[in-house]
Amino acid sequence: MTREEYASMLFPNCKHDRAYYEKKYKRRELPEGAFVTRIGPSPTGFVHIGTLFQSVIATKLASQSGGVSYVRIEDTDQKREIENGKEAILKAVSDYDMPFNEGPIIGGDYAPYVQSERVDIYQAFAKDLIIRDLAYPSFITEEELAKLTDEQARLKQRIGYFGKWAAKERAYTMEEVMEKVNNGESYTIRLKSQGDFENKVFIDDAIKGRIEFPENDMDSVIIKSNGIPPYHFAHPVDDYLMGTTVVIRGEEWLSSVPLHLEIFKALGIEPIKYAHTSSIQKEEDGKRRKISKRKDPEANVEYYTKMGIPKEAVKVYLLTLANSNFEEWYLANPGVSTDEFKMTFEKMSGSGALFDTEKLNNIAKTFLSTVSAEDLYERILNWARVYDESFASILDSNRDKAISFLDIERHGNKPRKDIGMYSEARDTMMYMFESPEKYDWQKITDKNEIASILKTYMDKYYDDTDNDAWFSKVKEMCDELGYASDMKAYKKNPEEFKGSVADVSTVIRVGITGSSRTPNLFDIIKILGRDEVEKRINKLL
Repeated sequence: MTREEYASMLFPNCKHDRAYYEKKYKRRELPEGAFVTRIGPSPTGFVHIGTLFQSVIATKLASQSGGVSYVRIEDTDQKREIENGKEAILKAVSDYDMPFNEGPIIGGDYAPYVQSERVDIYQAFAKDLIIRDLAYPSFITEEELAKLTDEQARLKQRIGYFGKWAAKERAYTMEEVMEKVNNGESYTIRLKSQGDFENKVFIDDAIKGRIEFPENDMDSVIIKSNGIPPYHFAHPVDDYLMGTTVVIRGEEWLSSVPLHLEIFKALGIEPIKYAHTSSIQKEEDGKRRKISKRKDPEANVEYYTKMGIPKEAVKVYLLTLANSNFEEWYLANPGVSTDEFKMTFEKMSGSGALFDTEKLNNIAKTFLSTVSAEDLYERILNWARVYDESFASILDSNRDKAISFLDIERHGNKPRKDIGMYSEARDTMMYMFESPEKYDWQKITDKNEIASILKTYMDKYYDDTDNDAWFSKVKEMCDELGYASDMKAYKKNPEEFKGSVADVSTVIRVGITGSSRTPNLFDIIKILGRDEVEKRINKLL
C-alpha cells in the first residue's frame, strides 16, 4: 500500500487534493504594501465588542492601503455553536457599516467564507500531511486521554499528547491502522510534531514586537473525528489560500502561536504576519481587568443597539482605543471623515485599552449634536419602534413638535448635547407631549411663592413674540415681585432681593416642563403655545 492509497483510505470522502485548491485560489494581485485582513468570529456566543474592535482595525488598514478585508465565520466548534450565532455576527457587521470587501453575504473569489463549508479543503491539506508522514491517525479515546492527563499530573510532568505519551500511536504501521479503521474504530488526525520544547521560536508581532516561545512539540489534533478541523488547523490553511497578509486577533491566541508556526512549517507555507491586539479592559476597585462577557454589559455588541448609542460614535470610540493618536487627530479635525485618518500598528497599545463609558457618551453626544433635527428624530423613532413602542407611537403622532423641539439650540457654535443615546430621548422629550407629574424645584421651593410667580407670569407677563421680548417681560416681573432683574446687582447685594431672575426663570421652566434643565425655555413655550402652557400652570396651581 502506498502512502497516497493509505491517505485516501483515511479520507474516503475527500474530493480534491491540495494542488487543486492551490490552483483554484489564485494569489491576489494588489498594490505593493496593500493589506489583506480579515476577522474570524465564532458563532459560539453573543457578538463581542472585541469583534467590532478588530473589524475597525482590519477594514481601516485594508482600505487605506488599497487592500482587501473580509469576514470569515469560524464555526468549526459546532458543539458550542449557538442558535442564530452566524446571523448575529453578520447583522452586527452590517448594522455598523463595516466596509468589508468579501464575506458570506457579499461573496468573493475565495468563497466559501464559512469554515464548515470548507471541510474538503482542510481534509485535502491534512491528507497531504499524511502522505508526507507529517500527520497520523489517532485512536485514543477521551477516557484514555483523561487517564493520561491524570498520570502526567501525578508525575508532575507537562500536560499534553507528545513525546513518549504519543509514541505508541506514532509507531502504528499502515496495516495496523487500516485494521482499526476497518473495525470501525473512531479516529482523529494529529500533527506529527517535529518540535523540541527546549528550542525557541519567535514572531515579530506587528503590535507587541518580538516574542519568544518554546517550540511546539504537541501532537495536536488537526482533524476531529467528525472530519472537521479545529481552529488551529483551519486558520493556517485558510489564511494561506485566501492571501491574508496579517492576522489581527486577540492576545488570548498568543499561546497558540508555536503550534500555528509548526503547522505553517509542516505545510511548507511562509508564516503569516501576526498582530495580537491587547484586550479591552475595565477598571474595578482601582484595578484593571479584562472586559468580561459575564459581568460587563458593554462586552456585548447588542448592548449598544439596545441603549441606542449611535453606531458612528461607537466606531469613533473604538478608533480611540485602536490608535493612541486618533483622539488628538479627531479633535483637531472636526467634520473631517475618519477615512482621512492614517492608522498604524505602531500607535496600537501593547498593554490594553481602558474602556471609558463616559468618554463614549461624550463622543455620542457630540456626534448627535451635529446631525439635523430631522435626522435625529428618525434615528430616535427607528430605535423606539423596536425597543419602546409606546414612545414610538407618541413620536409618530407628534412629528412636527418633536422635530421643532430637537431643533432648539442646534445651529449655534455650541449646539446642545443633552442626548447621547436614543434611550435617553423619552426622559428628555416627554414634557413636550404631556404635562409633567414630577417637578424638579430648585432654589425657590415654597409652594405659595411658586404659585405667586406662575400666576403673575400668566396674568401679566406672558409673551411669545420673540426671545428678547419674553426675557424683558420676565425681568419686569422680577422687579414687581422683589427679585433682582440684574444679575450683577444681585451678586453685589444678594440680601436686598428674594432671589434673582435666574431663580424666577427656573420656576417658570419647572412649572411648564417639570425639569430644571431644558434647552431654551422661550423656544419650548413657543412650540407648546399659550393654551398648553396655561393649562399646565393652572393644573399645577
